[in-house]
Amino acid sequence: MAKVEIYTWQYCPFCIRAKSLLKKKGVDYMEYQIDGNQEARSSMTERANGRTTVPQIFIDNRGIGGCDELYALEQSQQLDPLLNTSD
Repeated sequence: MAKVEIYTWQYCPFCIRAKSLLKKKGVDYMEYQIDGNQEARSSMTERANGRTTVPQIFIDNRGIGGCDELYALEQSQQLDPLLNTSD
């Protein structure tokens, strides 16, 4: 199983939706809640190549973007291979 990390805000609907898909797929992930933590947000922004929106999702240290990108990968059947869930 791939290492999945997600930067979130507690009440962000896009964060909730992204986490819901990951849970539905049975994926364990490390969540970094960055609400009000400017240092954590700056770290996320640097890691995400300047992207500042949440969620920011990383699969095996590769930034895939946010909720829309996660669902696009799912729709195009590219998410499972990234997550190694087909093994």
